[in-house]
Amino acid sequence: PIVSVMGMLVGSIFAFMGAIQLRTFGAQIYVADLVGIAMVRVMGAVMTGVIMAGRTGAAYAAQLGAMQVNEEIDALRTFGISPVEFLVAPRVIALTLMMPFLCVYADFMGILGGLIVGAGMLDLSAASYIAETRSTLDLTNLWIGLFHSFVFGIIISLTGCLRGMQCSRSASAVGDAATSAVVTAIVWMVIATAAITYLCDLLGI
Repeated sequence: PIVSVMGMLVGSIFAFMGAIQLRTFGAQIYVADLVGIAMVRVMGAVMTGVIMAGRTGAAYAAQLGAMQVNEEIDALRTFGISPVEFLVAPRVIALTLMMPFLCVYADFMGILGGLIVGAGMLDLSAASYIAETRSTLDLTNLWIGLFHSFVFGIIISLTGCLRGMQCSRSASAVGDAATSAVVTAIVWMVIATAAITYLCDLLGI
């Protein structure tokens, strides 16, 4: 539900801001291009990543931090069970695999939000908006967006688990670990987005 609302609102905002400029030139139809490329290539993955950092990354840190406080992780080590293999690896794999699916869903909701604005404000027909979106999007944009989401999944899960494992043994430390996990994940997502965008520019894609 959160991804649905955020995706639709971001797509609507892009469409609204684009409409202000493009309407001056009578080029309202290109709002579909703006929203489609922006959502599929970057923004769908970024918004999903921010949501998951705040929700899942913080939850990972809090869960593992609470286990540190309760000495559950020490108990696992005593039984000869690796905390990384038993606690960290499943979380990293789960989020990394789910992020591309959530990204595609956010892309769809963003395009839907742009369609609502296009049909409601710009007097564009739904058929023409969809046709323009289909003509401007290609698999390259989709794969770039999915690669973003895959990288974000790794970043969010690793930072959440790392902060949880580094948590000291107090109640306040659990809250600090959750906060630190969210901030660290978002900072590294921005850095990763800049790096991937620069790399795509170098490769001409």
